[in-house]
Amino acid sequence: MGKIFVAGHNGMVGSAISRKLQADGHFLITKSSTELDLTKQADVLSFFMEHDISEVYLCAAKVGGIFANNTYPADFIYQNLMIQTNIINSAYETGIKKLLFLGSSCIYPKLADQPMSEEALLTGKLEPTNEPYAIAKIAGIKMCESYNRQYDVDYRSVMPTNLYGPGDNYHPENSHVIPALIRRFHEAKINDKKEVLVWGSGKVLREFLYVDDMAEASVHVMNLSSALYKSKVKEQLSHINVGYGSDCSISDLAKAIADVVGFKGRIAQDSSKPDGAPRKLMDSSLLNELGWVPKFSLVDGLKKAYEDFLINY
Repeated sequence: MGKIFVAGHNGMVGSAISRKLQADGHFLITKSSTELDLTKQADVLSFFMEHDISEVYLCAAKVGGIFANNTYPADFIYQNLMIQTNIINSAYETGIKKLLFLGSSCIYPKLADQPMSEEALLTGKLEPTNEPYAIAKIAGIKMCESYNRQYDVDYRSVMPTNLYGPGDNYHPENSHVIPALIRRFHEAKINDKKEVLVWGSGKVLREFLYVDDMAEASVHVMNLSSALYKSKVKEQLSHINVGYGSDCSISDLAKAIADVVGFKGRIAQDSSKPDGAPRKLMDSSLLNELGWVPKFSLVDGLKKAYEDFLINY
């Protein structure tokens, strides 16, 4: 039996999927970015030719929050297009029939109807702050669908909502909202600060999913029978949303994180900073029909994320 290649195994999602697959008894093959540059086409193809790989989980990506997406748009579109193109094509070239591509909820239009169903893809303008990243992810979905149509392979795509948990990026500027706030509240607590400033108005609504739930969902989708999967998706609309099922305001999220961390001071909103889309809630009813539901509540997930932060950061 061939090995499962998890591209991006050191990232938050890739490491969660790796933990899940290893717990299920699978043998994994992984390469760090220093061992294999996924933006180099020849190197990626050579790697695939050298190893007996049966399935691929394509988790590798350049990711970041609003600040990073706004500051490095060329890096985000170039690196993500190169990584996914090289992996998908190399998988096909070496006879690999099964692949799972991980996208992002930012593929949907900024003003898409809420909750966002899979059908909302390509129906309107994207959020400008992360448009280059979203374009790359949309290209990945369409590449998988195109290879399925032309080459009769089984390349599937899942679109997670905002993820958090062990292995997250806690960089003070380039991180997403939950790790950024965990770090900010923690530092405020240990430095006895009286106030923490949170970006934006606090009114926008976001949905958050604990990363181990995302890993369970990814393996669940990959292991669906071909007949069941094809009966639930369309040939050119085959991606599946993975969400928690409800959202909360950034203001309420900040309060929840402050409670988990133990910060007792004041929380202030910096309305001069960008909010992004007014609301982003996924319609995950298709995946629910296919037998998956999340296990971790937001508060439970935040507690586990903070435990990870304390241990590793």
